Amino acid sequence: MPYQWSPDHRTLTRPVSQTSAEPILRLDVWPHRSMPNTGFKTAIWVMFIAGCLPVVAFIGTAAFWVLLACLLLTLAALWTALRRSDRPHLREQILIWPNQMALSHWTAKGELKTWEANPYWVKIHMRAGGGPVEHYLTLQSSATDTGRAVELGRFLSPEERQALRNDLAFVLSQLRAG
Repeated sequence: MPYQWSPDHRTLTRPVSQTSAEPILRLDVWPHRSMPNTGFKTAIWVMFIAGCLPVVAFIGTAAFWVLLACLLLTLAALWTALRRSDRPHLREQILIWPNQMALSHWTAKGELKTWEANPYWVKIHMRAGGGPVEHYLTLQSSATDTGRAVELGRFLSPEERQALRNDLAFVLSQLRAG
C-alpha cells in the first residue's frame, strides 16, 4: 500500500492532551513506483551492453561513430523517460493533532501546497464517478465559510483511495469521540 501511518492508526486511543506540540499521527502518501533505483541502473546497463554488441563489429569504420552516437542518444532518451516517470517529488503528508489537521502536498515540480483544519469539522467526500479520477477523494472543512475542498491521493488506485478513506474516517471518528 503506498501510504503509511506512524504510529499505526488502529492503535489510536483518545488523545491525552489537547495542546500537544508533537502530532499524534502522521500519514505519508506516495505514488506507486514500479522501478526502484536498482532496477533503473540495471535497465540502463542492460541497454548499454545490448546496444554495444552490434556496434563492436564496426570499430575502425565511419559507421562506428554514427552507430555510437545513435546508441548514446537512445540511452539518454531512456534515462530521461524513466526519470520523468518516477515523479520523485510527488507525495502528500497529513499531520494530525487532537485539535488540528495539516495536509502538505508536494507537486511533481516540487512545489508545496498546504491546507489546515480542525479534525472535528473535517468531512471526507468520495465521488465514485464524475470526478477527475474514479473514487475521487476530497477533504473539506465545514467550519470555514469558503469550505475549500482539497483532493487527497489522486495518484493512488481506486482501491487504495477507498482504503485510505476508510482509515481516515476511523481516525476522525476516534478524534471526535475524545
